[in-house]
Amino acid sequence: MLNKIERSGGEAVVQYLDSNLRVLKPGAYVRCAVTGVEIPLDELKYWSVERQEAYASPEAVMMRITGGGGPQK
Repeated sequence: MLNKIERSGGEAVVQYLDSNLRVLKPGAYVRCAVTGVEIPLDELKYWSVERQEAYASPEAVMMRITGGGGPQK
């Protein structure tokens, strides 16, 4: 699922694919596009391939879908 490569302590750059991720720049986490919270890569479960953004929870996904707040890309 997740490309296991050496991770540094900063923010990762990730390409979100249909069933997995491709780590383009190693890091320990990505940011939720809605809440801004740090999501450890090994705990990341929700993302949008179309929008190329990560979400911290199903609630954050619903907020994005329904237009409820959060940082925009």
